[in-house]
Amino acid sequence: GLAPPCQARIGLICINAAYDRLVNTSAETPEFLENIMALLVWVPELDTGIAEIDRQHRRIVDYINRLYELRSSPDRAGLGDVIGEMIDYTVSHFVFEESLIESAGYMFAGPHKKVHELFTRRVIEMQTRFDAGEDVAAELHGMLSRWLFNHIRNEDHGYVDAAKAYLRMARGNEQAERERLKAELLQEL
Repeated sequence: GLAPPCQARIGLICINAAYDRLVNTSAETPEFLENIMALLVWVPELDTGIAEIDRQHRRIVDYINRLYELRSSPDRAGLGDVIGEMIDYTVSHFVFEESLIESAGYMFAGPHKKVHELFTRRVIEMQTRFDAGEDVAAELHGMLSRWLFNHIRNEDHGYVDAAKAYLRMARGNEQAERERLKAELLQEL
């Protein structure tokens, strides 16, 4: 069974642990997963320590939670809007993140981008199935919930040191440039 903390509020870690125990166990797995995958709760272990990235990740969690809330709704147009907005926002997050890690010289930036591309392709395929009338909300919610946690924990946490070092350097360069401009202005006065 699930550990006691997971019974009250299911966090991303709990969902992942429960899913890992269930992979290929029986035909009942999808129903069980649907029952345990309630609203996602952000846990501190997912923080990268990079404020903008963490803010974006939390917003993606908010979209996944909106998807969960609408999964059984008769409002297909509203559900379609949430799916579309979530995909658009996630793709813009990927562009931001990829730009940061490329600028930081992260040695696995290429493979990281490839993971994003493969994920985007899977989500767009599900959106296409939804647009064709298929009910994919629960499946999409489950896939997003598992993928997001694993991606942040494994791939994203891998670039944190390189990105933080780059951001410190960039802030230092900005400060040095401000000091240079200030000195130049004072000289002209």
